Amino acid sequence: MAIKRFLRLRQSLEGLFPERHLYVRSGGEMRGYVFSTNKQLIAATAVGCAALWMGVCTAAMMVNALAVSSTDQQVIKQRAYYERLNADRQARLNSAVAQLSATNGSLDELAASVEKRHSALAMLVSDFKGVPGAAEALKTNPPRLLAATPVQRIQATRMDQERLIDNAETFAKSRAERLRLAMRMAGLDAGNYTGRGASLGGPLIEAKDPRALAAVLDVDEEFATRIHRAATDMSDMRALNQAAQKLPFFRPTSNPAMSSSYGVRFDPFTRRPAFHSGLDFPGAFHTPIMATAPGVISFTGVRSGYGKTVEIDHGGGFKTRYAHLQAISVRVGERVAIGQRVGAMGSTGRSTGPHLHYEVWANGRAQNPNRFLKAGEYVQQTN
Repeated sequence: MAIKRFLRLRQSLEGLFPERHLYVRSGGEMRGYVFSTNKQLIAATAVGCAALWMGVCTAAMMVNALAVSSTDQQVIKQRAYYERLNADRQARLNSAVAQLSATNGSLDELAASVEKRHSALAMLVSDFKGVPGAAEALKTNPPRLLAATPVQRIQATRMDQERLIDNAETFAKSRAERLRLAMRMAGLDAGNYTGRGASLGGPLIEAKDPRALAAVLDVDEEFATRIHRAATDMSDMRALNQAAQKLPFFRPTSNPAMSSSYGVRFDPFTRRPAFHSGLDFPGAFHTPIMATAPGVISFTGVRSGYGKTVEIDHGGGFKTRYAHLQAISVRVGERVAIGQRVGAMGSTGRSTGPHLHYEVWANGRAQNPNRFLKAGEYVQQTN
């Protein structure tokens, strides 16, 4: 069956490309050339491949040309958009300069008033003090263009205002996100420590309405909206930073090593699995033990199994416990700061040697202190 099909195909090709003879007479001589069916098929195949290759190349060139044209159109559109945006800003600036100049006196006086408003705005945004890195990120850079024209001075001041707001938003968002991540590492919900009410200035200005804020700051509403966003981000950042400073993120000893972790372990006395509700830090006798967060001493004395113990109430439902102490340096009701010495390492109570047993409690439940220590290390990296 296949042979018959092959024979029919061959007959069809021979009918399409029959044997041809070409006679060429030159110089009284006659030469003949025979073009067999196979030679004609080879030539036709070569011509077809060349035509296909040329077609593919032409199509690729057309597609590339169309793609370049589309990219050029996008670039042209973006360029036109930014040109229109710059032209619009320049027109609004020129209009504001003309209007204010007509009502408030010379352009020199107008430039001076804008520069003063810029300084007041910088002080307003940088009111969030005490946050590590904020002073450098929000450092003002007032333009010093004494020899420039008033319009140039105004434009330079406006550009510095834009830079200041951009820096404030970037700094606040970046640090707030890092603090949120640190709290998630500690198993805490950062939303419980942030308040969305942004307030500005020395006298409290509720910045919920951009129009009211624009009137107070004597700026346009669009700029006031940006101030509101930056102030909201900075308010969240400051709330998270203040919360982080009150949480037990500090290390209780200078020794980074741990001899026992949180969770189920083999009890050193019974040799059976038992739950260990804290971390054990080995060390020498009388090694200083420090408060891991500010708070009030809620207990000092001996607890069963813990030996000499100090407990600190940090507020917000958080409490830390320092056990197996050799000596206690604080008394009940005393307020302690972060890193303050509360006792000395020992081996009192149910202990096999000198070490600190450290616990973190939240709302009456034992937490994994290692999560808080890792979160504290991450927070310190943001400073």
